[in-house]
Amino acid sequence: MKLISLTAPLCAALLLSGCASWMEQGSKVQRGSVVEYLYPKGEEPTLKPATPELHLPLRVGIAFVPGERFGDLTEAERNQLLNRVRAAFANRPYISAIEVIPTPYLRARGGFDNLQQTARMFNVEVVALLSYDQVQFNDSNRLSLLYWTIVGAYLVNGDQYDVNTLVDAAVFDVSSRQLLFRAPGTSQIKGSSPMVKFSEASRAARGEGFR
Repeated sequence: MKLISLTAPLCAALLLSGCASWMEQGSKVQRGSVVEYLYPKGEEPTLKPATPELHLPLRVGIAFVPGERFGDLTEAERNQLLNRVRAAFANRPYISAIEVIPTPYLRARGGFDNLQQTARMFNVEVVALLSYDQVQFNDSNRLSLLYWTIVGAYLVNGDQYDVNTLVDAAVFDVSSRQLLFRAPGTSQIKGSSPMVKFSEASRAARGEGFR
């Protein structure tokens, strides 16, 4: 009876820690596609030959496209990232102003009609749309075996993450609906964390990937 009474709590602790570690494994995805935003019904882009007429200096808008999921960065954090981009280009002689467009102004699958409405609202001629694709892979390493102790769950880096981020800026002339140019940026961040701190550590890594 003593053996059973000692073994039962230990098995329960091992089961709970194993379940907690297992729940964090797998992958986590968030993405926003400029194609799905501009062509919501799956139609083909218009291939009419057109030469955009740009009147310098330009008034430019910049925004993240609405996505499937974007819960890790608040609207305030997204605006901070966009303001960093605005600051980097604010002194260019061919740009008169850069307006940060909050994501709620862009309707999910809104298409070019929504983009033109928003451009008129912010009085911009060109809009840079930032699409994103971020995947986080989670796994446990050999140190996770020490999670059967309370101290291990707090101090042992038994869970590891690998965050891969792609942010692509596509710049459109609003009136002609022509893509002017695009520029991608990538990031890969790897790390490990104790079980009880994993959610916080991996969220910080996802935010750093966007930055």
